[in-house]
Amino acid sequence: MDFIDELTPSVSRTDVTNETGQTTCMTKTEKRRAPARDKKRLPGDVGRAVRAALDRKASDVVLLDLRNTPAFTDFFVLCSGQSTRQVKAIADAVEDALRATKVRPSHMEGYDRAEWILMDYFTFVMHVFTPQTRAFYSRERLWGDAERIEIADEE
Repeated sequence: MDFIDELTPSVSRTDVTNETGQTTCMTKTEKRRAPARDKKRLPGDVGRAVRAALDRKASDVVLLDLRNTPAFTDFFVLCSGQSTRQVKAIADAVEDALRATKVRPSHMEGYDRAEWILMDYFTFVMHVFTPQTRAFYSRERLWGDAERIEIADEE
């Protein structure tokens, strides 16, 4: 959305049907601001980390929402790189993207071997795996009671 579009609301109205089948009349601006039905908005730093990982072609990106579990953090972000070099590139991109907003990991481990890099940002923990290591440790299964959110490349 353009900055100008935000300041200049459109006056044309369109009919919009909601989940229950009711039709309401909304302006274009209201329609733009209406929440998407199937998409969830990621919290700030988590969203930046996910975008940075996707920019480095991370695969199988999954967000585990741990807020309703007895966990020590709010989210796990899990993703895979196809080689140890790509795993390092993904971790570097995440660290750089968050450093730009003055956010640094409180703890980081696994960078030397690059089979599984863990980056702890307090409110979320970023896990970057090679496919073999991810299958072996199976974090998604271990935290099976957490809400699982698949992240597509276009998000």
